[in-house]
Amino acid sequence: MPLSSDWWRSAVIYQIYPRSFADSNGDGMGDLPGITARLSDLRELGVDAVWLSPFYRSPQHDAGYDVADYRAVDPRFGDLGDADKLIAEAKQLGLRVIVDLVPNHTSSEHAWFQAALASAPGSPERERYIFRDEPPNNWRSVFGGPAWEQTTDGQWYLHLFDVSQPDLNWANPQVRAEFVAILRFWLDRGADGFRVDVAHGLVKDPSLAGWEYGDDTVLGGLTPQDAPPPPIWDQDGVHEIYREWRSVLDEYEDDRILVAEAWVQPAERLAHYVRPDEMHQAFNFEYLVTPWAAAPLRAVIDRTTGANAEVGAPTTWVLSNHDVTRHASRFGFSDGKDHRNGISARDPQPDAPLGLRRARAASLQMLGLPGSAYLYQGEELGLPEHTTMPDEFRQDPAWERSGHAEPGRDGCRVPIPWEADAPSYGFGPTDASWLPQPASWAELALDRQRGVAGSTYELYRAALRLRREHDLGNGTLTWTGSQPEVLAFANGDVLVLSNFGDEPVALPGGSQVLLSSGPLTGDGQVPPDVTVWVRR
Repeated sequence: MPLSSDWWRSAVIYQIYPRSFADSNGDGMGDLPGITARLSDLRELGVDAVWLSPFYRSPQHDAGYDVADYRAVDPRFGDLGDADKLIAEAKQLGLRVIVDLVPNHTSSEHAWFQAALASAPGSPERERYIFRDEPPNNWRSVFGGPAWEQTTDGQWYLHLFDVSQPDLNWANPQVRAEFVAILRFWLDRGADGFRVDVAHGLVKDPSLAGWEYGDDTVLGGLTPQDAPPPPIWDQDGVHEIYREWRSVLDEYEDDRILVAEAWVQPAERLAHYVRPDEMHQAFNFEYLVTPWAAAPLRAVIDRTTGANAEVGAPTTWVLSNHDVTRHASRFGFSDGKDHRNGISARDPQPDAPLGLRRARAASLQMLGLPGSAYLYQGEELGLPEHTTMPDEFRQDPAWERSGHAEPGRDGCRVPIPWEADAPSYGFGPTDASWLPQPASWAELALDRQRGVAGSTYELYRAALRLRREHDLGNGTLTWTGSQPEVLAFANGDVLVLSNFGDEPVALPGGSQVLLSSGPLTGDGQVPPDVTVWVRR
């Protein structure tokens, strides 16, 4: 059934990583026909929309985020006809479809960059990118190493990511016009919106000034309240671009949306991206990176919802995606360290039962918050990171460019299990799988969890049903209680309570439990690392 106007304010959106979702032809790579065949499973789960990571023509040096042709489907995934069928099937099932847009850079195999290399310095073709006679600054690639690469004629070009991903020059009118045309191409094919990759990075400080790096180049936009943004990230000029894009989307019916991948702090700066004439949503990465602890979570929820409320925007919650260690593994550590950037077999290993218990509690807390929520494929199965993947299988450019210091993101991108006893656990019709699947995932396959009371899959399914029945996405948050190790808030007629302490805590008298992330004690108390929804 069709979603209502302003559907995005409360929607639960499911991220599909196409190469790891479902393989229709047995080559070990997921594809668009595979996704189409599995959409009914997502309808059964209860999500409102799907977001597809890139499926464009690409040499796949960065898993499709190096786009060679924004108007073509990579043959590994199918063709434009398969994309049309996917969108049509999703509409038939009442699911919206959001596609990934990668505007900060192209592939080095894109026709524009090939034309630039074939042209002289100072040519119009080179003006579409950022070329200089000498590296003008100390900027580093997010994936490690310098952000400037020399061409055979001696000039240097900027690539904030892999060397195969040259940054576009967004001061160039041709670049702006081209992306408006790309938006229209996919909107005309029925896309319901765009997740915008590196939305905070398109515009650079024109001076190309040097920058004293902190510990994290990806989070370069996460600066203190009183500090200016670094020259690489979150420049004010990006907002002019998104106002133009918003005007294009507003020409179309059915509430098409823009979603910002913007690693930006403070929350007031991030809220600039979701002002009424710009984007509709921005991922709440400050929430994603917050440790499993009551006080910091309450602070970030207050900070981000407050900033968004000032511009009339909902808050968009997320715990996992294709770029970070799955939260079922991140929360399996109690060492206070940041385990976002992958875990290898040489690293300390997470406590798997603890991680899953906390992940279930965190997910139930997130789905109880007002606003929109994003799920990453497989989290509804409780999938952990593949933390023991042999190094020879790693493909993430961050692995090589960091000199093997950073495991990278392959561990969260492993093809997901559908059927425990099938080849590749039902990912495809053969045993082929572009990344190896851990044997432990057999017990987490969908067919081992569907219909099983207490399974992670049925927990998510019940949470999405109750969230819809109680309209929690459109609700309001009111904190209750004062115990330091408990987070409790009311949202409409539902009380959401999470216990972060070491001892069980009692529920309010007369509470009717709607859903719990784990079993309650014999006398009805909430154990540690458990979230409960009760009717008020």
